[in-house]
Formats: sequence, C-alpha cells, structure tokens
Amino acid sequence: MILLWRTIGIVTAGLAVLGTVLPIMPTVPFLIVAAYAFDRSSPRFHKMIMSHPIFGPQVRDWREHGAISRRVKMLAVGGMAVGLCISFFILTPKLWLAQVVILALVSVYIVTRPAPPAQV
Repeated sequence: MILLWRTIGIVTAGLAVLGTVLPIMPTVPFLIVAAYAFDRSSPRFHKMIMSHPIFGPQVRDWREHGAISRRVKMLAVGGMAVGLCISFFILTPKLWLAQVVILALVSVYIVTRPAPPAQV
C-alpha cells in the first residue's frame, strides 16, 4: 500500500510542477493530493511540501481549515479568466462554451471557500 501512496504522491507532485509553468494546470490542488499521499508513504516528501515557503501555507490552510486565502482566490479566478480569454482564439465555439461553464463552476467553488483564520 505504501508503494501505491508513494506513486500517487510522485505523479501528483509531477503534475504540480507542470502546473507551475502551464497556465491552465493548477498547482496547489495537485500538491494537496501529493501531501496526502506522502503523509501515508514518505514523511520526508510530506515535510518538503508542508514546509515549502510558497505552497506550504496554501496546502496547510486547506488541510487544516478547508480554506483559501483571498489573495489566492483572486489569483486563481484571474488566471482562469486569462486562460479563458486565450482559449477563445484557440478552441471551437462549442468547446469554448464548455470551458466557460466548467471554469464558472470551479470559480464559484473557489470563491465560496472560507478564508483561513487570521495569523496571530
């Protein structure tokens, strides 16, 4: 079972790395899954994700509170809007409209998540 969790962690961490350079791919959702998998298979890799200076706080906020900070919400929805504008020129109208619907639903989900508690 450890091998399965480690494989899931490696694959999702790899997808997260791709998400840092590809505008349409998310990063943090894949890191959340990777952290979950590494929590069950590799304490070293789990610690690396949780202590990362940029992504660690976002993963911790989600795991501890199911929360997304206001700044991250704005970046996520803004990034999806930019990707949608670019895809307007690339996709067929039917595919673009499908993307509009999917991204609208994802945006509503993101915006309706609570903000993390204030740091003291």
